[in-house]
Amino acid sequence: MFKASGLITLTSDFGLRDPFVGVMKGRILAAAPTVRIVDLTHDIVAHWPAEAGFWLRRCFQYFPEGTVHVAVVDPGVGTARDIAMVLLNGHVFLAPDNGLLGEVISGRDDAHLWHLDMGRLEGLGVDRPSATFHGRDIFAPIAAALAVDRVKPEGIGRAVNALIPGWVDEATASEQRVSGVVITIDHFGNLITNIDRRLCERLIDPVVHAGKLSLSLRRTYGDARPGDPIALFNSFGVVEIAVAEGRAVDVLGLSRGAPVSVRDGVRRS
Repeated sequence: MFKASGLITLTSDFGLRDPFVGVMKGRILAAAPTVRIVDLTHDIVAHWPAEAGFWLRRCFQYFPEGTVHVAVVDPGVGTARDIAMVLLNGHVFLAPDNGLLGEVISGRDDAHLWHLDMGRLEGLGVDRPSATFHGRDIFAPIAAALAVDRVKPEGIGRAVNALIPGWVDEATASEQRVSGVVITIDHFGNLITNIDRRLCERLIDPVVHAGKLSLSLRRTYGDARPGDPIALFNSFGVVEIAVAEGRAVDVLGLSRGAPVSVRDGVRRS
């Protein structure tokens, strides 16, 4: 059951140079003036839903139950692609069904899934949407209606059993090795992987391997000298490769999609 809190988060690849984000907010506030809006990020790499899904999966828990999370990374805008809604842990997610929410629900069996039914939207301000800006014309008014309890997901959606899976495979683990990829790069140039801490718990002496690097895991950035590479579990609990007081993406020759593994540095008999 979803009980709206009047809070909406926005995630997109729109950037902030153009008016797209501001117009989306204006459309939301015109429909529901009392809602609060939080920008999660608008610097997702253009046309790559996997990065938006990665961040949503790891950030939504820091918001109160009843939050509506809107994510618009939509290279298929205007085509026959569906719009998905997910109810998970008291939160509602609204995004194109293009793999973005597949990242959020991967491995979860407690999520409720719908495709938006455009035939049920009468009275919500969705009228003749443009073919290129569904963030403004569809996502914004629907998010506003959900956030103030004007509608429920089940009232405007068709229940489905699955969504399009994420574009990037989940990290995998064996007895002495965990394999994943660099999924995103933060403002500081740190390389953030999709390898969760829990996958590495079985390793006695975990060593991170990426490109030509082999790095023992450290606790924090100050554990390396300025200019030296370092690997650690970041604040979101995933393996990160950084350069102390530098930018790993500029120094190490690695970027999104680069394979990363964590292996046991201890030989087992």
